[in-house]
Amino acid sequence: MPDLEAENLDPITCSEQQFDNAVLYVKELKRGLIDFLKKPKRISIVNFPIELDDGSVRSFQGYRVIHNRVFGPGKGGIRYHPDVTMEEVVALAKLMTWKCALVNIPFGGAKGGVVCNTKVLSESELRHITRRFTSELSDSIGPYTDIPAPDLYTDEQTMAWIFDTYDVLHPGENNRPVVTGKPVDMGGSYGRHEATGNGVYYATERFLSKALIPEQQTVAGARIVIQGFGNVGSIAAQAFFRNGAKIIAVSDSKGGVYREGGFDPDELLAFKKEQGTIVGMPDTMTLTNQEIIELECDILIPAALSNQIHGDNARKINAKLIIEAANNPTTPKADAILTERGIYLLPDVIANAGGVTVSYFEWVQNQANQQWDLEEVNTRLQKRIYKVMDDVFSRWQGFIVGEVQPSASQPGQTSSTKPSFRCIALSIAIERVARATLMRGIWP
Repeated sequence: MPDLEAENLDPITCSEQQFDNAVLYVKELKRGLIDFLKKPKRISIVNFPIELDDGSVRSFQGYRVIHNRVFGPGKGGIRYHPDVTMEEVVALAKLMTWKCALVNIPFGGAKGGVVCNTKVLSESELRHITRRFTSELSDSIGPYTDIPAPDLYTDEQTMAWIFDTYDVLHPGENNRPVVTGKPVDMGGSYGRHEATGNGVYYATERFLSKALIPEQQTVAGARIVIQGFGNVGSIAAQAFFRNGAKIIAVSDSKGGVYREGGFDPDELLAFKKEQGTIVGMPDTMTLTNQEIIELECDILIPAALSNQIHGDNARKINAKLIIEAANNPTTPKADAILTERGIYLLPDVIANAGGVTVSYFEWVQNQANQQWDLEEVNTRLQKRIYKVMDDVFSRWQGFIVGEVQPSASQPGQTSSTKPSFRCIALSIAIERVARATLMRGIWP
């Protein structure tokens, strides 16, 4: 394991470093708004007991954070993981604020999580945890206040339980918009399950078309490495494969596999379904998750957990382009190293925005009691991701050619005339939230 002691990986510290770097590229920002934009609006911490299948009782802790509601109700996933912390949930809620603002949808940022290990809990136990967690939050979540969605180790079944619990506690209303990522038969949107992975593909496709990597202007022929072959990683792999890319390595929580000639993602999924992991697949070389990050490739897609690219391995990255399918997979120190090395990185705030975008589409459909077909959903998603990519690229290009100059207005900070795409994307989002805050007027 790498020695990370010298690098502060506290999620809130990392998110504030990203914010401070981005603020240098914001056109105008009243200094008094900085603290407001950094801090969450509300943090809810709940503890509740659950009776397990064997008759024993265990206590669980859950979190729900609203970071900002300037544009509308809070929006953000609920994750189930043994390592969930309040700090992580706060940082992810902030990221959702910027993501929603960047994609230009009328939501604010929120996030939630329960500290639990889904791999050792039965479906019945997970249902009990979900219903109890939802009941604890039933007065704060709602179609116009805070709208959960799936995240790490939660899925459409989890969302169905949340909807049903909320609906029982709030009868007589159209409660379908209280949660997105529901099963299609319960008002979920076609294309929502695939939205994040497809959004990763659309963002990459649009980025390559800008010709910043002259020898790779389409995905065809690109050698792809994907760390994390879960829902997002596997769907992204299928999209890239369909369009002529070569998937040379993938990994899951057990490790990774490499094959020079490439993989058919459907073959990987079939093997994983049968064996529970992709490790051990015939005619492959087994690698660790850290080794897979450092493989020589054209496009590296971290689609697993946070902090996978850090100060100790950023100089070993052998990709021309990094696409962040996961949330916060790259630390601020690694960001600086990659920028210095000239490796382009498309940040999570753009690359994995497909999920919240189609969640918005689902919310709109639920409000009108409609259901769009898959083609309409995917067309709208592609158009939205293309527009975000174009906006960010145009602003970034302005700094690169010197038409726009950064504002080194924060005490103790310096600015670079060659910003990262993360800085520019976040600066656009921060600008929009700050402008909306002032237009609404500071209450009272």
